[in-house]
Amino acid sequence: MSTTERNSTQPATEAATLSERAATLVEHDILAGHLAPGSRLGIIDLVQRYEIGATPLREGLSRLMSRGLIVGTGQRGFRVADVSREDLHDITVMRTAVEIEAIRLAITHGDDAWEAGIVSTLHQMRRHIERTGDEFREGAEDFDRLHKGFHTALLTGCGSKRLLSAHSDLYDQAYRYRRVMMRSLDSGKKFVRVHQLLADRVLSRDIAGAQAMLEAHLRSTIDIVYPTGSES
Repeated sequence: MSTTERNSTQPATEAATLSERAATLVEHDILAGHLAPGSRLGIIDLVQRYEIGATPLREGLSRLMSRGLIVGTGQRGFRVADVSREDLHDITVMRTAVEIEAIRLAITHGDDAWEAGIVSTLHQMRRHIERTGDEFREGAEDFDRLHKGFHTALLTGCGSKRLLSAHSDLYDQAYRYRRVMMRSLDSGKKFVRVHQLLADRVLSRDIAGAQAMLEAHLRSTIDIVYPTGSES
């Protein structure tokens, strides 16, 4: 590539990097609860908050729209997506469809390295909870990484990048609801046991059993966050 060509691509590369950074910062604040559901995302306010230009911020927000974390309000305006029983149900329906197929493929095609990944991520999550006792919570960076890592490890043997990408996006969209769910948990041992049983079923290569257990596991968030008879 000539010097002229390199120079011409540099601004585009820098702009893409800035828009990625903007998306990451806004996403973090949404998931952490610093930007409340339904709140307006004013470009001027965000420029000052993150010290990033308006153009990459808009591009970053557009990325988050495609992931369901924010919505457009017309005239290129944005706000944080609301939370509701209907939204969580929709996320769960989609996540169940994606993960049930991914777990089928993973069990069918997964190798020894895939199995080792499940065992390793479960062990790391267990050790973290043993160190923190019953104080572990969604929102702690280390725990978030380990929890998502375990659920991703269950599916990595599926061999489909698109299924794994869809799983990752839907997992993040459900994050705000899981933070509410995690407040109801009072036992780290129980949390580990639930995930151990799920891992055991997957590692036993029981496709039907693993799919049923995974579906129940995903739907448990709805039952806890929005128990029957509660308001959305």
